[in-house]
Amino acid sequence: MELWYTEKQDDNFSMSYRVKESLHVEETGFQHLAVLDTVPFGRMLVLDGIVQTTEVDEFIYHEMIAHVPLNTHPNPKKVLIIGGGDGGTLREVTKHPAVEKAILVEIDERVIVNAKKYLPTLAKGFESPKAEVVIGDGIKYVQEHKNEFDVIIVDSTDPVGPAVGLFSREFYRSIHEALKDDGLFVAQTESPYFMADLIGRIHNDVQTIFDIAAVYWCIVPTYPGGMWSFTMGSKKYHPADIDDKAQVPYETRYYTPAMHKAALAMPRFIVEQMRSKRG
Repeated sequence: MELWYTEKQDDNFSMSYRVKESLHVEETGFQHLAVLDTVPFGRMLVLDGIVQTTEVDEFIYHEMIAHVPLNTHPNPKKVLIIGGGDGGTLREVTKHPAVEKAILVEIDERVIVNAKKYLPTLAKGFESPKAEVVIGDGIKYVQEHKNEFDVIIVDSTDPVGPAVGLFSREFYRSIHEALKDDGLFVAQTESPYFMADLIGRIHNDVQTIFDIAAVYWCIVPTYPGGMWSFTMGSKKYHPADIDDKAQVPYETRYYTPAMHKAALAMPRFIVEQMRSKRG
């Protein structure tokens, strides 16, 4: 008998994966959590029925959400990560030689516990001496820390359940206040193909708060549509103003300065969709 896991994007589209074994399932108090061992993508973390990350393709997302902001800012000493309990973003952030401290705030401790047990290649970021973990509400944490961070990374789940508030204009204002005078932030902002309306709204919100707003993207095979977006708000530095021929002094598999710059070029149909959907 074959076992398959299906993630339903909407009434007309779903993605299915052949599963070797269900490793763990629980209700955490915040969300439904499952860890599956799949044939095509290795171990997979699923929250509330939505694939969050897999062993095979996680490096793409985690490198792009971390290294684009870290290499846009000239000296990112103190970094805050909201969410990201699997540890992948923390692993990438702590690679950066300028980073002295990386604080990860995760509302659901069970995500971290299960990542350490079942996804050790991602969770090794928790072992870094640069890392500090806070179990709590990321929105509240940002509100309570003013003018403190060089870079903030919002590595959230989809805009449902406990993550809804992480996609609000009010939260982006709090982020602006938590950043230093030359700080910047990045948030994952979903599929440009399926959720162009959300991206257009977020980009508009960020533009009203930050001096610089930019959207960039990458390809993640296990995310709906394959194409995934990130939105940056910056007080001073533009992500295009980097040397795309520079050498990265740490190991990456997807990110390069040339890929960094290329990722800022959005396909015309996505730009037009975003403009038409902004409210």
